[in-house]
Amino acid sequence: MRINLTKKEIINSIHMQLGFSKKITENLLEDFLLIILDELIKNSKVKIPKFGTFILRKKNSRIGRNPKTLEKKIISERNVILFKPSKELRKFINKND
Repeated sequence: MRINLTKKEIINSIHMQLGFSKKITENLLEDFLLIILDELIKNSKVKIPKFGTFILRKKNSRIGRNPKTLEKKIISERNVILFKPSKELRKFINKND
């Protein structure tokens, strides 16, 4: 069972399918990911049709507890990224069922 897909594996796959050099493919992937991150920071939402939507959401600070020691601690506020798959992606994933 595969757990991680690395950037290097994605670059190799694109390189084999499209025939671009590995350096161009690496730059293409890096630019693609930076565009998504920049737009997410600017607009807090990025929708990629037929794939899904990335949403930047703020979580407020709260009190958490260590389950082993029961020690209470404040968890600071932070931003989290949520991903909601599109209907097409969900349908594609579940079509083998």
